[in-house]
Parts: sequence; structure tokens; C-alpha cells
Amino acid sequence: MGENLKLERGQGRGGGPRVGVPYRMVKEELSGERAKYDRYLRAVEAAGGVPVEVSLRLPEAELNELADSLDAVVLTGSPADVNPELYGEALHPRAAAADHDRERTDFALLTHALRANKPVLGICYGVQSMNVFLGGSLFQDVADQIGPAIAHPWEKSDQGAPEPMHEIAIEPGSKIAVLAGAREARVNSSHHQSIDRPGRNLQVAARSADGVVEAVEYTGDNGWMVGVQWHPERLTEDGLSKALFRELVAAARGAAARA
Repeated sequence: MGENLKLERGQGRGGGPRVGVPYRMVKEELSGERAKYDRYLRAVEAAGGVPVEVSLRLPEAELNELADSLDAVVLTGSPADVNPELYGEALHPRAAAADHDRERTDFALLTHALRANKPVLGICYGVQSMNVFLGGSLFQDVADQIGPAIAHPWEKSDQGAPEPMHEIAIEPGSKIAVLAGAREARVNSSHHQSIDRPGRNLQVAARSADGVVEAVEYTGDNGWMVGVQWHPERLTEDGLSKALFRELVAAARGAAARA
């Protein structure tokens, strides 16, 4: 990590903005399980950014130092669920175990990003983490609390079956609408929790037909903070998904130039 911190903001090894990408969960980091995590790194690289791996085991001082060196953040998906105590609810019987170190890392990165106006893209667990950090709440089990009208199968898409896909309706005038160039899009789905009450300054930008929040955008002072419930890192040929990473990297270049 020391070598990484010698790089100037906005200038990673490949000349692009440094985009921090936290591991999905401590268990995967410790075991070296990288297949799903590496997709986020490749998506950042394809968009012109320099992915910076963020360990979930960093001491607070090192984590803050690394956060300061970043130009943007991608909050990844995770098999864990955000601890419902953080939004004042009891644990649902279908909820997965929380990962305290992932929560601690996400919240530290979000704290720094908001303070320094650095762009953030939250994906699946990442948008849920973002929402809870900003004071929002979650549906702890979509099928139970919203209904099974649309299948949102949890962590099933990498087991040989075709990628589950469904339509989303996009709010006009939103960043997502501009990137999609349309009022609707077709996205993948792999989750069992979703946003219930949006957090401070989060505006819903897209929903699926069953009402599940599929995208949110931050309306506060931060210039570019977007969260999506789907997995754009897996839709490598999809225009909207690629545009999300491109816009994150472009916003990071702009933020670094202004710093």
C-alpha cells in the first residue's frame, strides 16, 4: 500500500484516476476468492480508471490515508447483508450475516468521499450500504416484504444458469436517464434486499415493475454519487452499464482537477 500512496491524486499507474474498490467480504479476501471481485476491477480499467484494491482489514489510520489518495470509489456487491441494527430494525429470519469490517470500510470511504466531493458508484450491496450510511432503511427480504412478482434471485447468476434479467422504469431527467438515453432499460438481478426508505439527499432514479428501487442518485453537494441495485460489472457489453463506469471515471478526473 505504501507504494500506492506515493502516487499523486488523479494519476494512477495507468495515468487514470485512482478508483478504490473494497473487497466484497472479509471471508473472500482471506480465502483469496477473487472471481466476482475481479469483475469490478476490470470494469474500472475498461472505463479508463486505475482500480485500487481496498482491504477490509486495514487499521483506521491506514484506511483513512488510502481513502485520501483515491479519486473515486466503487462500492461492490457482497453476500453479506448490512446489519439492520444500523437502521433500527430487528434481524429478519432470511437475512444473511453482517460483515462488520465491510460496513466499517464502506462507511469510512463514504465519509471521505462526501467530505472531499469524490464520486461514488454503489452496486447491489454497495447501494444498500450507501443508503444506510445516509440514514435510510432496507427491505431485508424482497420476496417476503415486497412480493415475488419479479424474480431477484440471490447470488445465483454465477452457477451456470442464464443471467436473470428484467425491465426497469427510469425517472426522466435523472443521471441514469441521460446515460441510458431512454426511459427504460433491461438489467440483471441478483439480490434479496433493497432500499426501503431512501437516505438523506438520495432520490430514486429507477424502479422495477414490482416497485423495487433499482437506482438512486445523490442530490446534495457531492457532484456524482449514484447507486444501482443491478450488477453493471457483469454486463460487459451493455451500453448503460459501461456508461456508469465511464461517467464515474470522468467525474473522478474532474474532481481531481478541481482539488
